[in-house]
Amino acid sequence: MIVRLGEEHDFHGFLGLAAQVECWFGPMVEDLGFHDAVRKHVRRSTALVAVASGPDLLGGLLFAAKAPTYHVHWLVVSERSRGEGVGRALMADAMRRFVRGPDTVEVVTFGVDHPGASVSGARVFYERLGFAPAEAVDPGPEGGSRQVFRLAVT
Repeated sequence: MIVRLGEEHDFHGFLGLAAQVECWFGPMVEDLGFHDAVRKHVRRSTALVAVASGPDLLGGLLFAAKAPTYHVHWLVVSERSRGEGVGRALMADAMRRFVRGPDTVEVVTFGVDHPGASVSGARVFYERLGFAPAEAVDPGPEGGSRQVFRLAVT
C-alpha cells in the first residue's frame, strides 16, 4: 500500500468511497458541494489517497492544514480494506506531512448513539490514535448525532 497526494484522476475513486458510506454520512456522490470539496483539497494538496496495485482507492482523506487547529474533514476506508491499517496509514501520513506542533487536530465523527459509531469503528479508531471525545456538535445531514474528537500535538 502506498499513501500519496490525491490527484485529479482520483476524483471518481473518492466518489466510489463516498458511495460506500452514504448510509452513515448522507448523500455525497451526487452532492456538488462534496465534489467541490474533493477538488479543492486536491488543488491545495491536502487530499491523500491510499492505493495498492488495482485501480480502486483503498482509502481517502481530506485534511485542513491550517494551524493552530487542523481538521480531518473526511476519512473513509473502503469496505474491503477496513481493519488492514489503511486509516492509520492515511492519518500517519497527514500528521507527518501537515501538522507542526504544538497544535491541535480535530475531527467530527459519530456521536455515541449513532448507528454508524460501532459499525464503522470510527470512534474506537480515533481513540486508538490518541484522540479524546469532546463536545457534541450539530447532527449530520442524515440526522445522526456527531461529536468532536480532539488530539493535542506537542
